[in-house]
Amino acid sequence: MLISIYLIAITAEAMSGALAAGRRNMDMFGVALIAFVTALGGGTVRDMLLGNYPINWTQHPGYIYITVSAGLFTMVIARYMRRLHQLFLVLDSLGLIAFTIIGCEVALKLDYEIPVVIMAGLITGIFGGILRDILCNRTPQVLRHELYASVSLVVALLYLYMQHKHVHHDTSLLAAFSVGLALRMSAIRWRWSLPVFSYDPARWDD
Repeated sequence: MLISIYLIAITAEAMSGALAAGRRNMDMFGVALIAFVTALGGGTVRDMLLGNYPINWTQHPGYIYITVSAGLFTMVIARYMRRLHQLFLVLDSLGLIAFTIIGCEVALKLDYEIPVVIMAGLITGIFGGILRDILCNRTPQVLRHELYASVSLVVALLYLYMQHKHVHHDTSLLAAFSVGLALRMSAIRWRWSLPVFSYDPARWDD
């Protein structure tokens, strides 16, 4: 199940990257590159930080075909994307959850301590979007809009807690996906967000 959701997730993330590239008027190469980085960047950074070589997508060239094709396909259907907005929000949320759990599992298999496992899940979940926004010259949306990175953290903590309690793996996945999706959809619906830190030195000048 997790692999199937992962494939859906990298496709959706690639399409979101392509749309971001389109907003910056990039050419086809730029669209394909941003799509690839958005979909697979989080896992790449995770593997590099954990020393987990070879990097995952280098052993599965099909992931490259999927993400690049999804990005280029988005150029063709861009005019219809507004109608698919709600579907994309759901797919993006599922992708965030799947990436987070996969990141945790990779770190667990490498016998890292729990704080590192949590960070591995977070990096896998959100770093593709961060790289996308940096390359598109934007402040990373995942760190300033409705709860997003926080959802990844909750999913990681819940999943690891259930694994620690030896809950059946499928049950752990179902619980993590249910809670994560409900939290993310609620955050979008009611615009939940964390307190914002706004620092302006001029406000404290005498």
